[in-house]
Amino acid sequence: MEIGKTYNPIEAESKWYPFWIKNNFFKSTPDNRNPYTIVMPPPNVTGVLHMGHMLNYTIQDVLIRRARMLGFNACWVPGTDHASIATEAKVVALLKEQGINKTDLSREEFLKHAWNWKEKYGGIILEQLKKLGASCDWDRTRFTMDEDLSEAVIDTFIDLYNKGHIYRGVRMVNWDPQSLTAVSDEEVIYKESNGKLVYVKYKIKDSNDFITIATTRPETILGDTSVCVNPNDERYSHLIGKFAIVPIVNRIVPIIFDDYVDSSFGSGALKVTPAHDINDFKLGKKHNLPSIDALTPEGKISETAGAYVGFDRFACRKQIIIDLEKQGLVEKIEEIKNKVGYSERTNVVIEPRLSMQWFLKMENISKPATDAVVNGDVKLIPEKFINTYKHWMENIHDWCISRQLWWGQRIPAWYDGHGNTVAAKTKEEAFKLLKTKNSNFKIEDLKQDEDILDTWFSSWLWPITVFDPKIITNGWNKANVDLKYYYPTNDLVTAPEILFFWVARMIICGKEYTGLKPFNNVYLTGIVRDHQGRKMSKSLGNSPEPLDLISKYGADGVRVGMLLCSPAGNDLMFDENYCEQGRNFANKVWNAFRLINNFEVDSLKLNENKIQQPQSSKIAITWFENKLNEQLEIINTHYNKYRMSDALMSTYKLVWDDFCAWYLEAIKPDFVDGKSLPIDKITFDATIHFLESLLKIIHPWMPFITEEIWHLLKNREEKDCIIIAKWPTIKNNFDRKQLVEFEISKELITMVRNIRAQKKLSPKEKLDLVEKTAENNSASLNSIIIKLANLNSYSYSNIKIDGAYGFVINNSEFYIPLTNNLNTEDELKRLNKELDYNKGFLKSILIKLSNEKFVSNAKTEVIETERKKESDTLNKIKTIEEQINNLK
Repeated sequence: MEIGKTYNPIEAESKWYPFWIKNNFFKSTPDNRNPYTIVMPPPNVTGVLHMGHMLNYTIQDVLIRRARMLGFNACWVPGTDHASIATEAKVVALLKEQGINKTDLSREEFLKHAWNWKEKYGGIILEQLKKLGASCDWDRTRFTMDEDLSEAVIDTFIDLYNKGHIYRGVRMVNWDPQSLTAVSDEEVIYKESNGKLVYVKYKIKDSNDFITIATTRPETILGDTSVCVNPNDERYSHLIGKFAIVPIVNRIVPIIFDDYVDSSFGSGALKVTPAHDINDFKLGKKHNLPSIDALTPEGKISETAGAYVGFDRFACRKQIIIDLEKQGLVEKIEEIKNKVGYSERTNVVIEPRLSMQWFLKMENISKPATDAVVNGDVKLIPEKFINTYKHWMENIHDWCISRQLWWGQRIPAWYDGHGNTVAAKTKEEAFKLLKTKNSNFKIEDLKQDEDILDTWFSSWLWPITVFDPKIITNGWNKANVDLKYYYPTNDLVTAPEILFFWVARMIICGKEYTGLKPFNNVYLTGIVRDHQGRKMSKSLGNSPEPLDLISKYGADGVRVGMLLCSPAGNDLMFDENYCEQGRNFANKVWNAFRLINNFEVDSLKLNENKIQQPQSSKIAITWFENKLNEQLEIINTHYNKYRMSDALMSTYKLVWDDFCAWYLEAIKPDFVDGKSLPIDKITFDATIHFLESLLKIIHPWMPFITEEIWHLLKNREEKDCIIIAKWPTIKNNFDRKQLVEFEISKELITMVRNIRAQKKLSPKEKLDLVEKTAENNSASLNSIIIKLANLNSYSYSNIKIDGAYGFVINNSEFYIPLTNNLNTEDELKRLNKELDYNKGFLKSILIKLSNEKFVSNAKTEVIETERKKESDTLNKIKTIEEQINNLK
């Protein structure tokens, strides 16, 4: 088969992905192997692939592919989340384009439109993931509103309600005035905004005095029911028992005292608006203050506010400042920058709002999940997130689980109109339950709650119900084969920003319904940022299109580019140059394969002794086998510690530096008359073996090119594919001493090459190298040195060589006779410069060793290292001084 000069990623990707699927290489069913399981954090059904997805799903695919090669029954479960707010907003916008308002439709009519939208657009992101090479078991694809998964969500609500964990009440929530629903904390994005801190004067009742309050939201003055100051603030001690008059509406409110108030902020006095601020709400409850809702759900001024009724909240903000100034009640206005919460989905400013909602009590149900992480049963990677997790879990609030939307699982709560509520799957079941409480009502009077459940209330079940949706009602003892086999899962890869709102809740749910953790490890990725440190987003225009990157650099190039500098938990400063580096790596692998493939093997296969194996090749093979084992040990350790970028970089260096730059150069046949000589079969076979091992190690990172080369290397059975090839094993008795010796030889070869460059000598000109030593101690690697440094000879002498270029490596002196090429003046300059550097270095070591504090506090091995540096540097200085004297 003719092999292209360059690797064609598009051709390889379009060939191998369908082939893998056709041969069921991604498919997993329970068997006698140990399982390795990942459940994909389900992307929103509205989503398309972005850079954060690329990072997250590449890491998952690397882990799953390696596990498959290690012999595990690897199962990666894909799926999508119904994303209530985002999807409903998309459908509402689409209907609006068609001239249809949501309010003109019944719930059933709207949901029909929503399902049509989902069927048309909902699978886009999963199809895009296939372009990246994601090796998911696509037959297991789930959607959080699949009928059986939705039933599990309903079962969970009913179960927790009946256990007394769920209740309904008026609480402060994040309110989205555009989508008209409560939203969770993680769906609020805080942005730095320009604002005004307005100092407003409130008149003291029955007095000519005023108290000044600083506020950034003057429109909420209309809902004030108190003024609060710190009891230790002497400026206001005379106001005990007094009342203030709220401007504009002239409402008389009490002046209260509470330690909550920060005396140093603003004027030290706080307006209390219980209906529009969570902290004010807490103060209101503590001091029994009334609550006045000054805003409608749409963000307009309400009738109960008493003024500006119907004004948009921001229009009111402007107008009330004007009116307060006219009344002389504005002391001053400061321009400030403050953090303002915006709805992630609609990008409108969130309003804190008192609302009747459903809540899940979290204090008791969350304790097992706290212990699971703190005790190390569930490991967070990196560990720096453990304390943050612990703090959040120990200060957890009840979870608002209701949303005022239609797209999602409708809350199975039923009301009889007489104050009785039950949770039931159907109207008929609810009627039976309520009949025991109220025998005088008809089934027609029964009403179901209009709200739906928070999307997270379905996705917290994800690791369980993707395997067994019946687990909530059946219990762990009756769990199906899939759940018993795959659960707990192994690794979860997700973002730190949803550690509490999804990860913690999955652990809570897992403990509640199985008694087990849902996963062993949580790998937390960082945020993908641009070179300026800004989070990548389409709105900023700083996020490249992932599929365009794949088209330009190939899927393998992009996968490597994303992970070259992405340590767990730390942000990734993405630059497209990384993808170019990934593509270059793919080309390097391809060119190494082509070089090996083009070696002319001894044509007489039966006469394997026709071409003798060079000594340099024997040594190179022994060295690379040792190097491969050493690096494989390091790479495995990186994987085991989830140091993904380190594992990739070690793989990269093993291939690029050790294999391509050193091994292949060492075994490459000589050129004679412009033509490469044949290679001996022993060396060729060893090289093919090494390349196969390297392809296996590279495969999790670069699945397409490795599969392509795997099949080009030799004729194979159809299912003899690298995706299911066995991961290389380590030989524990490899020769570490030879690796150290080879590193010294590499340093020597590099020095000779540098001297050639300095002296402008032709690479083809053979040189002589002399090592000053009394004994022939290191002759084992000489053939490699002679070949790679292009030497005429490597000899030994116990005397100095006059008129030669000298240098020191590892306390050994070397000389290259350059009588015709050596400029004594230049050489003396070089040696004196080197001498000055080493004397300066020695001085810094001696200063450190003379520091009593350093010597007394440093570890013994650190002191020993410094003393060895001192000894080595003294030897170098002595050798250089002798070389200088020799040239004079």
